[in-house]
Amino acid sequence: MAKPVSIEVWNPSGKYRVVSTKSMPGTRWINLLIEQDCRLEICTEKKTILSVEDIVALIGDKCDGVIGQLTEDWGETLFAALSRAGGTAFSNMAVGYNNVDVNAANKYGVAVGNTPGVLTETTAELAASLSLAAARRIVEADEFMRAGLYDGWLPHLFVGNLLKGQTVGVIGAGRIGSAYARMMVEGFKMNLIYYDLYQATRLEKFVTAYGEFLKANGEKPVYWKRASTMDEVLREADVISLHPILDKTTYHLVNKERLAMMKKEAILVNCSRGPVIDEVAVVEHLKQNPMFRVGLDVFEDEPYMKPGLADMKNAVIVPHIASASKWTREGMATLAALNVLGKIKRYPVWGDPNRVGPFLNENVPPPAACPSIVNSKALGLPVSKL
Repeated sequence: MAKPVSIEVWNPSGKYRVVSTKSMPGTRWINLLIEQDCRLEICTEKKTILSVEDIVALIGDKCDGVIGQLTEDWGETLFAALSRAGGTAFSNMAVGYNNVDVNAANKYGVAVGNTPGVLTETTAELAASLSLAAARRIVEADEFMRAGLYDGWLPHLFVGNLLKGQTVGVIGAGRIGSAYARMMVEGFKMNLIYYDLYQATRLEKFVTAYGEFLKANGEKPVYWKRASTMDEVLREADVISLHPILDKTTYHLVNKERLAMMKKEAILVNCSRGPVIDEVAVVEHLKQNPMFRVGLDVFEDEPYMKPGLADMKNAVIVPHIASASKWTREGMATLAALNVLGKIKRYPVWGDPNRVGPFLNENVPPPAACPSIVNSKALGLPVSKL
């Protein structure tokens, strides 16, 4: 039997028991729950990742809903435990839910929430930041300065890549990929090549209009191109950012063979899912091509990196912080809490999970709806008419 897990309790006499496996940013999510008669228990264990046994102990004998994290293994064992405790609601504090066995949730009648609609610009900004950091060798230069090695300006010191006039490649031109593309095109006057199964009409119109604006002001216009294959993007782009979903078709999407297609001084950025890149192949490619650079926010076996990656000076690596802006993380906490609260209260499901502004407006009460339930159809949950 698992040891008791330390918790912080809010509104001890609340009617509904809700558990959060981690403390989350902000206080609005806490207030929204306790104002609706929830007893909130927040895990305070000094462990980065809770085990299944830890979470079973947190759920206990009576629990109406759980707010969890993408680092946790939500499968048969946990959904069975939650169902036994009378729970019907779980929400990831994340847009992704690769850590969740949705079929197991369906089996036990548990709604699975996630938090889309609040991460787009924040994630795109980090992808842009990694692109620039890699291009201009910012991390290398920072380490050089901190080590006290700078003794004067030199012509060849940390020479990097100019982005203006180069081509940015986007693989997966959905909301985040398109937002990133707009930032790079408008911010650095880069041309765009993208690959997606669906035509990104709004993105194409944006680049066309910006190109016409530049031309009207006497500057060289930018252009866009929709590639017929992903390999076409890899061959032609100077900076490539990955924004696909993770499934069987995108596992190791970038492998040894595809890395060999890319330009010798190309930059590869990944803020999507770690396993879309063959990390071992990336390490070897970085060793063999010192002018090739990567910017990585996610990793194949998080929280671990493949051997050798940490030693690569031509790699910028950060610990899965794409959503880590204050506004976004507080918004994610709010949406996760409202997913659980909404299911407990038997609210319908919001009609468009990517338009969550009404839930984030702190000046008015949130709509009486669950912001985003990924298995709502499987459970036959009603859709809000709001």
